[in-house]
Amino acid sequence: MRLDKLLSNMGYGSRKEIKIIVKSKAVEVNGKVAKDVSMHVDSEKDEILVSGEKVIYTEFIYLMMNKPPGVISATEDKKDQTVIDLLEPIDQHFQPFPVGRLDKDTEGLLLITNDGHLTHQLLSPKKHVPKLYFAVIDGMVTEEDIVRFKEGVILEDGYLTKPGDLTILRSGETSEIELVITEGKFHQVKRMFEAVGKRVTYLKRLKMGSLELDSTLELGQYRPLTEKELEELNTKE
Repeated sequence: MRLDKLLSNMGYGSRKEIKIIVKSKAVEVNGKVAKDVSMHVDSEKDEILVSGEKVIYTEFIYLMMNKPPGVISATEDKKDQTVIDLLEPIDQHFQPFPVGRLDKDTEGLLLITNDGHLTHQLLSPKKHVPKLYFAVIDGMVTEEDIVRFKEGVILEDGYLTKPGDLTILRSGETSEIELVITEGKFHQVKRMFEAVGKRVTYLKRLKMGSLELDSTLELGQYRPLTEKELEELNTKE
């Protein structure tokens, strides 16, 4: 890889700006001042310094966000704030995108990455990746609902969902539940409850595959995945 391309990919500026940085003798490769921006470097073997700081080349980023309500799961939008707008410029530079969607008013676990292969693995219908949600329901959730969800429910458009694993945490005029589904149809959790005559008033995703929401993340906060989390995603999904 050319030196200017590597530094540009890491956010050090445009190729023109990097040429100026190199001319100022601020860039070293393996202990020697770099003189040519077109020189080829090995991101894994060569030590590259910019103004004395080591450049650690990163191709992909993997971020866990606790998505807040009111923000949409998209890379850009003319009207609403997106989850990408919540990222620091250094992370936006990698042009990441959300893996799947959470509704605008839904909170919780959202994976943001620029790794297309992993995204496909997690979103492919053939993979049946489980997703765990917590929800508050307007209405009494019953054992009958558990049975119906386990069989799959017919949505308003006639689609029969795959089985859902419904757990009642608290039942009453207002109920609290957890639900595991393996699909990601538009507004699916809300539509499943509408199919049994109830309404979701609060929805939060807690888990996607092996990835579990970090309880220390406040709404709108995010952090990189740990090596263990990433390894488990790649091996199990």
